[in-house]
Amino acid sequence: MKYLDAYRDPRATRDLLDEIRRTISRPRTLLEVCGGQAQNLIRFVTDRSLPEGLEVHHGPGCPVSAFPTDLIARAVMLASEPDVILCTPGDLLGVPAGRDSLALARGRGGDVRLVYSPLDALALARKHPSRTVVVLAVGYETTAPAAAAAVVEADRSGLENFALLPGLFRHVPVVEAVLAGAPGRSRGVLVSGPVCAVTGIRGYESLAERFGVPIVVTGPEPVDLLEGILRAVRQLERGTHEVENQYTRAVKPEGNPQAIGSIDAVFEASDAGWRGLGRLARSRLVLREAFRRFDAASRFPSSIATLFESSECRDGEVLSGRIKPNACPAFGTRCTPEHPLGAAMVSAEGPCSAYYRYRRPTENPDENPVAASSLVVLPAHVSPG
Repeated sequence: MKYLDAYRDPRATRDLLDEIRRTISRPRTLLEVCGGQAQNLIRFVTDRSLPEGLEVHHGPGCPVSAFPTDLIARAVMLASEPDVILCTPGDLLGVPAGRDSLALARGRGGDVRLVYSPLDALALARKHPSRTVVVLAVGYETTAPAAAAAVVEADRSGLENFALLPGLFRHVPVVEAVLAGAPGRSRGVLVSGPVCAVTGIRGYESLAERFGVPIVVTGPEPVDLLEGILRAVRQLERGTHEVENQYTRAVKPEGNPQAIGSIDAVFEASDAGWRGLGRLARSRLVLREAFRRFDAASRFPSSIATLFESSECRDGEVLSGRIKPNACPAFGTRCTPEHPLGAAMVSAEGPCSAYYRYRRPTENPDENPVAASSLVVLPAHVSPG
């Protein structure tokens, strides 16, 4: 299969669904840990096409959803500085920091600009030498090489008015934490193909052995997902727990050595707090001492007050795979993309956002195009609503 349409082919999805039904012998629970996987499972109704008794829960696969509130609060503070240009991906604009957000800071006159990559901010730093350009960098190892490249270039060219506020995370520790939070639960895990295209698959082997679960590296399209699910179900039926690579067109076992090298040269692992998972050891990437002068938090030290967090928001339980988004009483009523209580309702790849867009009950089908472009043919017992 060479083109995208082949990975959304209805005949291929039907064949894989039939094989999953023939293979599974009892109820199974799978966990996916990738924002793109969550989005497409829901968008293409792939999760609701699965045989009865086979469930897929969503973990902290979207890094924006897991972004620490204190970092957003610090970014809001920096956006209020008159000599600062705050650069951010668009997904972070609406993430709440207590009762504030970057969108509100921009509305108050803060210079908040949307950038696709930290490298885009270098041109701004050159254009505005009297102001500090701060980049809010977010992601797993997938986006870390670009942030590392921006720091290296700023160092090489002497751009001392460039700074990074890193919200960059490591994927293996968070998968480990979710599995540790559900000891003895029989499940397979679908991990992020894009992350593994950078890191490789070897970091997951110890997790498969320790927790006795199959782990499948999976691409984001419906055929990828169903093949990954089939591989996980086959292992559960056999009682094996190995790491398999479904996404061979993009992932090599060793990953991308150049990208790994660039990350290691600029960043080191540190502990970090996560929604619903607590403080995880070595789960965040921070700047090494040699590049610490580019750290925005060090350049603009400030104490961040304890923030108000909505007691209604249950995104910690969603991100740890304990509940699905629509199990939250605030979902779709008091929590919407326009008025989010948590970050998982904001990001384009957040599970709550995806459920709201594609799974929200509505009287008008045109307002909720769950299966308008779905390429998965649903079995008779499945409703897309």
